[in-house]
Amino acid sequence: MTYNPTKHHRRSIRLKGYDYSQAGLYFITICCQDRICRFGHIENGEMRLNEYGQIAYNEWMKTNEIRNNVELGEFIIMPNHIHAIVRLLGRGVSHTPDSINVSHTPDNINELHSHNNNTGVCDTPLRSPSQTIGAIVRGYKSAVTKQFGLLGFNEKLWQRNYWEHIIRNEQSYIKISEYIIKNPEEWYNDTLK
Repeated sequence: MTYNPTKHHRRSIRLKGYDYSQAGLYFITICCQDRICRFGHIENGEMRLNEYGQIAYNEWMKTNEIRNNVELGEFIIMPNHIHAIVRLLGRGVSHTPDSINVSHTPDNINELHSHNNNTGVCDTPLRSPSQTIGAIVRGYKSAVTKQFGLLGFNEKLWQRNYWEHIIRNEQSYIKISEYIIKNPEEWYNDTLK
């Protein structure tokens, strides 16, 4: 099969022009390859982690230990995917433009995505890639894959890419948090199974 740029071009599913390193709340979903149930099973509306699921859980819990600009919100390890809310606190110190106050993180969710001329643009000076949502997901996937490999797992674990949603207000945050919490109860209606 020959390469056809209109058919085989990988299009970005990210919001064009959005700076995924800026402070804010993000809802992410990461799926297992072919949606194979690797992490456990649902029993009586509750997720029961197996050995692989415990690894996935433990590695997610390390995220904010590794990256001091991250707070973990609600999350759930499901049989074949992960849902999580991530709060980026700021860009950090390295490679951050002087005009951005990195020490201020809004407590009011409505302030999290207020825009001004100094933030939220993609043409700012270079930053460490560990400051972005994409880098967090890549690091997590890599860490889990490595741990699985130590147990002899040698199949493709993750689906390419991940899904994300920028949480822009309190109502959205509440709705997504409830969705994550209730996800095991809704497993049999879930489109990701």
